[in-house]
Order: sequence, then C-alpha cells, then structure tokens
Amino acid sequence: MMSTRHNHGGSVATEGEETEAIRDRKPVALFMAFGTKGDIFPVAALAAAFACDQKQYKVSFITHLAHQGLTTSLTAKNVTFIPISSPPVLAAYQHEQISDLRANSGGSYSEQNNFSLLKRTIEAEHRRECLAAIERIFANDLSKEGDFIAINFFALEGWHLAELFQVRCIVTAPYVVPYSAPSSFEYRFKKDLPLLYKYFQEAPVGMVGWKDVLHWMWPLFMEIWGSWRNDILNLSSIPFTDPVTNLPLWHIRIESPLLLYGFSKEIVECPGYWPPNVCTCGFWFLPMEWQFSCERCRISFSNNSNISSGLEELCPSHASLQYFLNEPSNSSSLIFVGLSSMGSMGFLTNPKAFLVVLQRVIEATKYRFILFTSGYEALDALIRYLAYDAMPNSSSMLEKVDSTLLFNDRLFCFAGSVPYSWLFPRCAVAIHHAGSGSTAAALHAGIPQVLCPFLMDQFYWAERLCWIGVAPDPLPRHYLCPDSLDDASISVACDALRAAIDRANSPEIKSQAACVAGKISSEDGIGQALKILREKVVPH
Repeated sequence: MMSTRHNHGGSVATEGEETEAIRDRKPVALFMAFGTKGDIFPVAALAAAFACDQKQYKVSFITHLAHQGLTTSLTAKNVTFIPISSPPVLAAYQHEQISDLRANSGGSYSEQNNFSLLKRTIEAEHRRECLAAIERIFANDLSKEGDFIAINFFALEGWHLAELFQVRCIVTAPYVVPYSAPSSFEYRFKKDLPLLYKYFQEAPVGMVGWKDVLHWMWPLFMEIWGSWRNDILNLSSIPFTDPVTNLPLWHIRIESPLLLYGFSKEIVECPGYWPPNVCTCGFWFLPMEWQFSCERCRISFSNNSNISSGLEELCPSHASLQYFLNEPSNSSSLIFVGLSSMGSMGFLTNPKAFLVVLQRVIEATKYRFILFTSGYEALDALIRYLAYDAMPNSSSMLEKVDSTLLFNDRLFCFAGSVPYSWLFPRCAVAIHHAGSGSTAAALHAGIPQVLCPFLMDQFYWAERLCWIGVAPDPLPRHYLCPDSLDDASISVACDALRAAIDRANSPEIKSQAACVAGKISSEDGIGQALKILREKVVPH
C-alpha cells in the first residue's frame, strides 16, 4: 500500500508526490541582516550576487521595512525582499513613542521605564515577524538539502530559527564582530554550565568549540534568548543542550559555523585564536547603480558608466554636485564630510554647533567641503534655513531640495547619495564616522581619513586605520559634533579638526594611504565570498 502524509495545510500527499516535490524543489538561501545601512547593504549585495551566481537557488532577503528602497535592486537580481517592521534604530522613534506610552499609562512610568517597555514591545513583535517569515519559507519543505540561512551579527534570532527548522546557519558580516564577551563571561559560563563548557572545550577539530563561543557566539547564551527559545520555539533554553535534561548534546556535533568577513586581510589581522571556519574575503562593495539616490541617475549610470560624460543626463542635484567638484574657477582641495546614520541614531544632538565648526574651519583654511547629510531631517532643515537667511529673496530655499551651498559657496550640502568610488578619488581627505562602508571606500580610493567614531565597530576601525598609518588619531565626538554652541567648545573643536586635517594631509599619511590602496585594489570581496560559498555551502 502506498503511504500518505498530511502536510501543514491539511492536504494529503502520496509518497510518490513527495519524492517528485523533493526532486523539483529549489534549494533556499535566506539572507537575514538587521541594523543600519552599513550593516545591511553589503549583505544585500552578497545576496544579489549569490542569486546571479547560483540560479538554481530561491534567494530571499529579510531586513527592516525602512530599507525597502532595496526592493527594486534586489528584485532585478531575483531576490525576494521580506520586510520586518522593526526600526533599524530606536533613537529616532524614542521620544514620540514614549510620549504615547506615557499618555496611555497615565504618566505612572518614568522615561527610562517607558523606553524599556518600548524596546521590549518592539523586540517581541520583531521576533514574532521573523518567526512567521521563516516559517512561511521552511515549514512545509520536505527536504532542506542545500538550504541555508545567512545572518549578520544583529540578526542572531536567525541562528535560533535555523535550529528550529533544522537549516544550516552561516554568518556574513561586513565588519569585525562589533562586541566582545564580558571579562567575566568564561568564568561564569564554566561555573554555571560546567558540562557544556567541557562539551565546547573538548570539541573535535572543525566542530563548534570554545573559540566559536568566545569569538561571536557568546550572546546566543544570554538570558534574553532563553525564554523565547523555551516558550515560543519549544527549544531548550540554552543552545546545544537537551530540552528535557538540560545536559549537553554529547551525541550531536555540528561544524564550526562558516563566518564570512567582508573586509581585507591587508587591513585586519586574522589572529590564530579565531575559529577555524573564519574567512576574510575582501571588502563587499555595492553595485554602482545601487548607490544613487534617484532613479534618473541610476538609470543613466546603468546605460553609461561614465557619469562625467554629460551633465544633461543627471538630475539637477547630482549635476550641481558634479559642477561643484569640477568648478574651473576654484582649484582648492576638496574635503568630504559624512556621518551616515549617526544623526538619525541621535548622536548629532546639536546640528547648528556641527555646522558652525565646519564654517570656522572653512573660514580658517582654503579648503572646500562636501557634506553628505544622509537625509537627516534636523540637519537638512537647518541647512535650508541658513541658505534662506543668506538669500531671503529666494523662496525656493525653504523647499526640500537635495543640494544647497553655504558659507560663500564653499560648503556643498547634499542630502542624496552617489557612489563613493566616484566621489572619493576627487577628494583630498574623507572625514567620517569610521563606519565599515565609508572606511572601505576611502581605503580603496587611497585618500587620507579623519575619523570620529560613535559606537561599536567604529572605534575598532578608527584605531586600526590610525595604526596602519592612513589616518591621524581618532577625533573624540565633541571635536566634530559639540553639544554646546558656546564659543569655547566651538573653538576647541575647530582647532582639533583643523589639526587633524593638516595631519591627514601630511606626506607620510598621503603616501601610506596610496600604498594601502595599491595592496587592496585587486581584491574582489564579493567574488571571493561567492567562491567560498560554492566550495563550502552549495551541494556538489
């Protein structure tokens, strides 16, 4: 008698139908990345390249709804965009949502408690949506052969969900692991979970071991995941343990997870204590057409990669930037300034003080500056106001436009985006927040950098670039973005920024920046990542 099987939808499938379905199915590659643009876009570029390289795969990309601008680019590469409603950062939503919570609670909570409640609410909904999205992809699959979930370091829920649906999980990260285990972690782990500690310490070569835990896996064992695993996913509260006995799964060993790093080994040392399955690929740069903020210029570039060939093909904002760069009557050096999403994350608390510092430096030097505002509304609004104040008869200055000139036309303020690979070679220095994307682009362009880190891996990049000699000592935040407008704070910040620019422009740093660019110029980070995926993940 032929056996039958009920699937999750309630219909009945015969054994022969199941065999045919397994034979005809496409393997699934699910890329999952959360965070800001610098955390997301390089992984999205890898997902798109994988879809083009491995057409037999069904490729999906899960990220925040706020990054839905990727949809068109991903769809063009046969990658399905799956949005999750949680915000990339909480700072931009904090005050508005806290006010709503306070009103609903009758004012009984402090602001800190309200923010904690908001965070827990968003976190619960985020996990619910992630579970639902992955369940739709994997729940009814009769075979998981060739399937994998690729997560970045801010998508650790993907690891737990991969365990639930018995799918291989790998890590794809464009930056060095942005957190380190607390100094007491190993002591507490050994004390609280001695058998599990022994399990990892005695792991055979190539299997998950203590090196993996210390390098990046340690957050998986934090309490914030335990109740979710146990109550919602019906897994053991602690990974690698039996849900009934809480003892280590001695009879089950899995390979050390593949970890692909999207940076160059010429820049980041790869020490021997890293896990065996860590691979550094080279930087993961975005396709050029992804890097324009308007559809017109994106299409123009797709048809003609030389965007300097004709101003008439570009939108007014991009054309005005190109004119500023090439202005024949002004040969002074150009300096780029950009803080990416630091404004929207709440770090640029006084946009006016930031602009005053730039104005003072402009007045004290011969440089021209290009400021990318990344669409941070508080900064853009102030720029429009200052432009209107300088030219009160121009009513258009208060309208939302992508580009504005300030300070005797020596500061070009731009709310859009263009490829750094086109812009940076035209600049003498790049001043930025030490995000991995900006860092990589400036390294590749071979220009000195002035770095002002704000959080997480940015401090690593700032120190590392200073160490290899392509940047001066990192600037403390208040030297670029003072919290106060008082003259003393502005003067100190102006002097520090001027000194950093002068140091960056020294022959030693300029020479070293060019030397490093030469070493990494031939690297193909995306190509190397694809090669590793073909060798280690895709079934042969």
